Amino acid sequence: MAVDKLISQLQTINISKKEFKGELWRAGEIFLLKPTTFMNLSGESVESVKHYFKIENVIVIHDEIELPIGAIRFKKGGGHAGHNGLRSIDKHIGADYYRARVGIGKPEHKGQVADYCLSDFSKLERDSVEEILDIAADAALELTKTDLAQVSSKFTKNPKPNA
Repeated sequence: MAVDKLISQLQTINISKKEFKGELWRAGEIFLLKPTTFMNLSGESVESVKHYFKIENVIVIHDEIELPIGAIRFKKGGGHAGHNGLRSIDKHIGADYYRARVGIGKPEHKGQVADYCLSDFSKLERDSVEEILDIAADAALELTKTDLAQVSSKFTKNPKPNA
């Protein structure tokens, strides 16, 4: 969803090819990829584009169940914490890429994680989600121009506790 925001904000050209296993747009030196594989195979798409265009810095915007809705954090490298999309990317390009971790909260029971992650946001959650996706898109764009510490300082967001 954050990539869709960037595609609509930037002057992009669709340069998708079957071998990229995803929808790919280019805006100057910035590539915006939406893998069309299953999430647990998304590393195939990332690897294909990274190697074809000899891309050095990859930024992945992903959902994070360990963060509450409305939170966003940034880091480079690290583990996948059971996230199958990140596990696939790690397998194909290594773990040394930038991450914008967008909080989606977590379900009551661990057995509900897959259904929870694939379900739509409630009406109540949508405003927070729209705001945090705008921030994630802006932060990813900023990260193409400056360093992680500055982006983290400027864009990290903690949700306000419920009153």
